Amino acid sequence: MQHDNSWLDLDYRTLFHLDQDRRIERENDPDCSPGPRFWLAGSVESNLFGIGADLGARTAAELESLASTEPLFIHPAKPRHLDRYLEVLGSTTYNFGLIYELPHVLSFSSPAQIVSGDSEDGLDLLQSLAKNGPAKSLKEVGFHGPQDFWSPWCAAIVDSEIVSIAFAARLSDVGVEIGVTTMKSFRGRGFGAAVTAAWSQLPSLRDRTLFYSTDRANLSSQNVAARLGLNQRGTTLRVY
Repeated sequence: MQHDNSWLDLDYRTLFHLDQDRRIERENDPDCSPGPRFWLAGSVESNLFGIGADLGARTAAELESLASTEPLFIHPAKPRHLDRYLEVLGSTTYNFGLIYELPHVLSFSSPAQIVSGDSEDGLDLLQSLAKNGPAKSLKEVGFHGPQDFWSPWCAAIVDSEIVSIAFAARLSDVGVEIGVTTMKSFRGRGFGAAVTAAWSQLPSLRDRTLFYSTDRANLSSQNVAARLGLNQRGTTLRVY
């Protein structure tokens, strides 16, 4: 088993696109989204932090000094230096997250049909979306076409309707962060857990460490983790 700081480091390298100094340039997603200016992760064994690449040397040095003296950051505690991080960055925008271990061998019983993106059914589904456009339920959760199905992905289908999707929200050489979206009218029925379990078994993910992360406030996502019995191993702070 890996040491905990190595596990957090794999997540750091998966979540973000880093410069040569391991500072955060942006999120490691297909949309190239802006990343946080400061990121702190903690577990029962260690902390790890990342600093935005656009910050000046003095600001970066102060953040590094503070983070280096931060006690173990464990849910549900707040970092000791939170107010100072915000002051140094002149920010009021931050959030807390949870990181779960995601095994490759999950299973979850469901009446839904599971379709993977690299199967014939998956290719047919994408072709249909390209030709006919997405259903209203997909648009409501931000899926507007095949380009929004980030590979590798799989979908849970009930009565020819996509009810939940799992996809690679962040993909690196060493790890993958899952993204899970369930259609609004199908939430709370186990479809998110079913598609997460199916995604975890995809052959293309076999050699990478899998992560399941969510905001502390996202109880629906935490319920999916609970259904699957996932181990909550890390806690995060993002400051923007």
